[in-house]
Amino acid sequence: MDQKTEDLKCADQEAIDQKYMREAIKQAKKAYTLEEVPIGCVIVYDGKIIGRGYNRRTIDKNPLAHAEIQAIRKASRKMGDWRLEDCTLYVTLEPCQMCSGAIVQARIKRVVVGCMNPKAGCAGSILNLLDVKEFNHQVELTTGVREEECSRMMKEFFRELREKRKNGEF
Repeated sequence: MDQKTEDLKCADQEAIDQKYMREAIKQAKKAYTLEEVPIGCVIVYDGKIIGRGYNRRTIDKNPLAHAEIQAIRKASRKMGDWRLEDCTLYVTLEPCQMCSGAIVQARIKRVVVGCMNPKAGCAGSILNLLDVKEFNHQVELTTGVREEECSRMMKEFFRELREKRKNGEF
């Protein structure tokens, strides 16, 4: 492949990543509206979204109700299989250890992350469970897609939460 063709391919992939991260952000905004930590996720197969999810831990009173887990469950149901081998997962915040493990278990091919999570991220911040050579599956990783927008949403959410706590509303 010549350099021009490779550059076009990269530009196309960047546009695709932008498009689907916008969809993940829409999911995160649903969580925000419900006063949940605003994390959203979509899973794409063959150019179509096959799973969507947003953080619902507080509402569901369930520590497993992360955006990625919700989306993986829906995508697996849609595919009729637990293996999501040719899928790309888009998520607004770097996955935690549980979600990173689920991504590896589901054999997801690629993960695209909005912003990193230095306190709990397991796709490179604290460690990278998506690329442990001893596991039977490794995941391609792209980070920083719509990073500013994803980061700003998280910061606004936690600023509002601190204000509510300070004012005795929470």
